[in-house]
Amino acid sequence: MKYKGWLLPPALRDFHEGRIWLKNHSPFSSADIDKAIKKNYFFIIEGIQMKPVIRCNRCHNTDSQLFTLFDCSKCQQRCLYCRHCIKMGRVSSCTQLMIWTGPKAIKNNKHSLKWTGQFTELQQQAANEILASVKVKRSHLINAVCGAGKTELLFPAVHDALKRGLRICMATPRTDVVLELYPRFQQVFPETVIHALYGGASKQDGYAQLIIATTHQLYRFDKAFDVMILDEADAFPYTFDETLQRAVNKAKREDAPVVYVTATPSQSLLKTYQQESYSFIPKRYHNHPLPVPRVRALWGYEKSFKRGIIPRRLKGWTEERLKRNEPFLMFFPTIALMNLAAPQIQLVNERILAVHAADPERKEKVLKLRNKEIPGLLTTTILERGITISNVQVAVIGAESSIFTADALIQIAGRVGRNVQFSDGEVLFFHHGITAEMDEARAKILFYNKKGFSR
Repeated sequence: MKYKGWLLPPALRDFHEGRIWLKNHSPFSSADIDKAIKKNYFFIIEGIQMKPVIRCNRCHNTDSQLFTLFDCSKCQQRCLYCRHCIKMGRVSSCTQLMIWTGPKAIKNNKHSLKWTGQFTELQQQAANEILASVKVKRSHLINAVCGAGKTELLFPAVHDALKRGLRICMATPRTDVVLELYPRFQQVFPETVIHALYGGASKQDGYAQLIIATTHQLYRFDKAFDVMILDEADAFPYTFDETLQRAVNKAKREDAPVVYVTATPSQSLLKTYQQESYSFIPKRYHNHPLPVPRVRALWGYEKSFKRGIIPRRLKGWTEERLKRNEPFLMFFPTIALMNLAAPQIQLVNERILAVHAADPERKEKVLKLRNKEIPGLLTTTILERGITISNVQVAVIGAESSIFTADALIQIAGRVGRNVQFSDGEVLFFHHGITAEMDEARAKILFYNKKGFSR
């Protein structure tokens, strides 16, 4: 006899578990969603909470200036919507958000760790400390220099959590870091369903027990994760946007630990964790010093670019990289300056490309540099973190600009010398006047080298 009832589609459950989602944006049929609601598999809440304060129930924005009234064709009334998270679909006072309360997903109980690397003594100590903290649900701070192997330190704790049936999120403020981490974790955990979530990412199948996501994507989760790892915990925009910080706490279970991972922790993080749950690694896994930045004046570089002339010193640096067949990253403080400089630098070599945050070919261009299909890439600060390219050399144009803080310059310098076969390299700050931030960046790198090699 044919069954005439409704069977819950497993894919619907796997997708919605842990998510807070707009009812009219579900990738599943409205008929299935309505039947799941009828069976109380979803908890429905209003999109905008009006009392005691106006709040978006997805991103938790409470800034009154980021709410706007509009004439809603759906309910024929004046409704309020949140501009803060509009890119994820409009949340308004008359829309419904769904939180899954139905049957739990069936979790995979096979999670192998396929990593053949070996920890240094410092790495092993830090990995043990992280594992111990996660096991007792204690938050932890990893302060390790760029290229110290921070990602690898997480493998034992992630593996242990997966085997215990826990759900883990690795969040980072930058899309490029997600794109860098995703294939690495896929390779190391080949039997685990892993999803990469960022703006523009395609829908991925299955129940992901490990999610690697930008912090913005956490607006779409609610009490979903048993372990939260926050990579590049000091990066923009996370440190400047309180809703992103609230999103981390909203997305995890109340008792879930947060593992903060960074080479440049804030004083607030250090003050909170340095005495108890703290791991510090002052040198790289390959036991070579961090490349120390050099400074070189590039007087009037902006005027030169406006006149259609590439400054002589910059041209010489570029030609030297090309002659030695060394891939390079050239950092600019603004998109406008980069766009001004790009045509002139491309006269040196037409295959040099430029990239910025809104570039639709951003992912492909970085891949071209990694695959040695292009000699170099002009970039804004979007590539200051989370990108590893063998033998890359770095120049910062306008290092005196306010966007280049000491921490940003340390991270940029940290792109160089990460590979054991190319443990040294060029980090050059081209400037129109040396700043305290430049001096601080150099001083901190020298301090880490002294600390790392005095043991």
